[in-house]
Amino acid sequence: MELNVLAEFRSFLKTTNALALAVGVIIGAAVGKVVSALADHVVMPLVGLLLPTGDWRQAKLVLQPSAGPGGAILYGQFLGATADFVIIAFVVFLITRWVIKPLLSSSQEKTRKCPECLEPVPEAARRCRACTSVVEATPSEPSKVMEVA
Repeated sequence: MELNVLAEFRSFLKTTNALALAVGVIIGAAVGKVVSALADHVVMPLVGLLLPTGDWRQAKLVLQPSAGPGGAILYGQFLGATADFVIIAFVVFLITRWVIKPLLSSSQEKTRKCPECLEPVPEAARRCRACTSVVEATPSEPSKVMEVA
């Protein structure tokens, strides 16, 4: 019985890609920590030079002084959270642009356009997968469609 449960669990891990998902979540959390540290310790001090001095994140608009802490609009915290979001989003954009995009573009195969339907066709292909036109497979010359008799 125990072996059956272990085999079923192993099958579950393989078929649902749960292990790959777990690895992705762990790596995502680690990358999140790196991005947050970069934003907090590198970018925010530079932004702090441009922003007004003082504790601007604690700025608030008091609506009713007698209402206590609930009678105020804490716009400083909102502006601070917005600034944090924009900075972290920009850092993630830069990481994507400098690290991930070159990896993706180098792994993509070279393509050309089918002259009949204008769909991308791999350079080595002899037939378009979209319109099934026969396409010359010579990457040095412009692609041509050959008539099928």
